[in-house]
Amino acid sequence: MVFFLLQSVLLYSIDWPSASGAISRNFGWNDQGLPHLGITFSTDEELKAADAGEIFFSRREGDTASRLPSPLGAWTAVDHGDGIVSVYARLSGNSRQPETSQVEKGDVLGEAGISGWAEHKGFYFQLFDRKERRWLNPALIITPPEDTRTPEILSVRLRNEQGQLINPYQTYNLSQGRYTIIVNAVDTMRSPNENPLAPYRIMCSLNGSEAGVLSFETYSARDGKLMVYRNGLVPVKQIYSPVPSYEVADVWFSRGQTTLEIIAQDITGNARSAVYRLTVE
Repeated sequence: MVFFLLQSVLLYSIDWPSASGAISRNFGWNDQGLPHLGITFSTDEELKAADAGEIFFSRREGDTASRLPSPLGAWTAVDHGDGIVSVYARLSGNSRQPETSQVEKGDVLGEAGISGWAEHKGFYFQLFDRKERRWLNPALIITPPEDTRTPEILSVRLRNEQGQLINPYQTYNLSQGRYTIIVNAVDTMRSPNENPLAPYRIMCSLNGSEAGVLSFETYSARDGKLMVYRNGLVPVKQIYSPVPSYEVADVWFSRGQTTLEIIAQDITGNARSAVYRLTVE
């Protein structure tokens, strides 16, 4: 897990690049079958270096170094040492460039904008570990924003080996066999009117025993594939459904009475559970 690998004192000094921007998409969000690998802020303010470091790449809108458009638009990357890089993307084309490559925490790196694949004014923030070739959830190592609401479990589906989807709320009898547990869960921080966000963790238990844990902590690049942690590294394509839901576990239902529990938890510990009592024949 990520906690064993984030021992550098440097990491614990990192701050958010925006003090007041609203989070419109967070780490792990299911974006039409692909994970959001950073945090998108909706704001029109300046953004600041999360910690001291050295700018080792900066691309401004209209640069001709590459003929291909960048989904990040105008962006800047800062190396903080020990392989940790912060990325500030989708900046305004009018953002002023820092005068030196060395920056201190809180130095202005640019202004929020609408560049790259941005749909609304704001910016995109990522943390990347170059040594381990993985994206880090910034909320793991930066004080999480205030979150007073529990996540919502919008739906749970069981997919059998024939590919049929079963709603456990609408059935009490199942055939013995293997099923994939598919969960659509979202989080909002203060109000149900906010943009839905991904939870931090989704857990599945069968008769009180843990059957699967999907954690939105890191995403790793392995042999050309993007991997997420679900009881071990699993290809993202296996976990992320095209609809905003996630494959949380593969379980075997044996004959008899079975209790299935799903728990969705946010980064601050707020949790919501759904319990289903089923008869397996």
